[in-house]
Amino acid sequence: MNKIVEALKTAGVFFLATIDGEQSRVRPFGAVEEIDGKICFLTSNKKDVYKQIIKHPLVEMSGMNKDGSWIRVTGKLARVEGDEAAQKFLDAEPELKSMYSAGDGNVEILELQNAKGVLYSFTAAPVEI
Repeated sequence: MNKIVEALKTAGVFFLATIDGEQSRVRPFGAVEEIDGKICFLTSNKKDVYKQIIKHPLVEMSGMNKDGSWIRVTGKLARVEGDEAAQKFLDAEPELKSMYSAGDGNVEILELQNAKGVLYSFTAAPVEI
């Protein structure tokens, strides 16, 4: 499994920061999957977060672990075309099937490109993953 995906899954809930005009926006996410070797996220194309990502695709995420360590991830989100990735994501995260289905005209899979992840702790030097 990709180390960034693993670290975000370990955090459980992580926060995605986007740009909305001149204002930053942060919201919780809880699902990330490695699909065909890509770091992927699922959202709705009806949500403001999707519109913000399409306009300004550079994002940052952060999640905190129970041991007090945390991860920060940066990269560029890009839309993944087709329904195949959406179906794979939903199969890996079945609890989302109550809200989304592949090909519903609502689901968007976003790939994190040029990803850079760093693990931080108050007791150790940062570690790039």
